[in-house]
Amino acid sequence: MKNLLLSAVIIAVSGCAGDYTFNSNLDSDAINDYFKASDVTVYEGTLQPVGPFEIKGLVEGETCQIADNDAPASIAEARTLARRAAADKQANGLVIKNCLFIEEASQNCVSRAICIGQAIVTTNQQ
Repeated sequence: MKNLLLSAVIIAVSGCAGDYTFNSNLDSDAINDYFKASDVTVYEGTLQPVGPFEIKGLVEGETCQIADNDAPASIAEARTLARRAAADKQANGLVIKNCLFIEEASQNCVSRAICIGQAIVTTNQQ
């Protein structure tokens, strides 16, 4: 009985050993690009940067609901796209100036969301 149990354990463990590979649809060269927006602090309303900062430029993010059955445009997604644009300018902060949600359908969009702000580099992170 003991030999049978030992043989079963050896077979089970040897089944786990092997030359397995992992394939993913994620681009390993662009993995940092997927998360770069999280490195940018958003300053909006009463939360403003403390201390000196350098303005890198104006940035915007825009989302568009193309068809009636698509997900509606989102201010949160527009803000994330603005953060990504700020990261592209090597900024670590984004001062949101204005976000708009436009429900009036245009030729290209059923609804739109736009956020505009200043990309900044701060020395103090809050």
